[in-house]
Amino acid sequence: MRTVAASAPPQEAPTTTLTLDRVTKTFPTGTVALTDVSLTIAPGELVTVVGPSGCGKSTLLRLASGLEQETSGSVEVTAASTSYVFQDATLLEWRTALRNVELVGELRGVPREERRARAQEVLDLVGLRGFETQHPRQLSGGMRMRVSLARALVAEPELALFDEPFGALDEITRLQMQTELQKIFRLKRFAGLFITHSVSEAVYLSTRVLVMSGRPGRIVAEVAVPWEYPRPPELRYEPEFAEITGRVSAALGEHS
Repeated sequence: MRTVAASAPPQEAPTTTLTLDRVTKTFPTGTVALTDVSLTIAPGELVTVVGPSGCGKSTLLRLASGLEQETSGSVEVTAASTSYVFQDATLLEWRTALRNVELVGELRGVPREERRARAQEVLDLVGLRGFETQHPRQLSGGMRMRVSLARALVAEPELALFDEPFGALDEITRLQMQTELQKIFRLKRFAGLFITHSVSEAVYLSTRVLVMSGRPGRIVAEVAVPWEYPRPPELRYEPEFAEITGRVSAALGEHS
């Protein structure tokens, strides 16, 4: 059962933004994607999930968003607003970058001047000042993903869900986007659930890494990540970073 809790008074602010309790997902074909998955994400946490292909990572994210319903167990979301960043940028080709980001406010009936100002603010935040009038076909893959990220942030989400958003980017752009995202996270401090195949990406971005087993997916390990934000790019070359990525990789190898 998926529940969305009403916003609590400030003195009773919820201690978790997302809770999955013993969740199982079985599709009509009989495929068991997830089994007995429990996790919590508190406000201000960015949690990454890694696991082998086909282990149910994206299914987990879709359950958190309400796009899928669990077969058993429960999913509870206390966030007043949730944003979802897909693997592809999924932009409207006939709209400019600015108007793509404005779309959320437009659908919510926000006055034009207000939604345009907010869209400009988040485009500046993701480093796209000067590209507001460009259409998606005129932008690089990295820029398109920045627009997608801006569109998610413009809603001021309390919970942000990321489904391998940097997976299709070249390595240099991917590293740049990782650095940009964790800078934004430091400023906005939403609760985030980030799916990735990359162990180094998971460790660099998150406060905790959850490791999933092969299908049917279940959480088999949790690794805490100690550093404050923002994290410098050169952190990736430190011995402690290598030690933590090694622990995550070992858990993956043991349960794949």
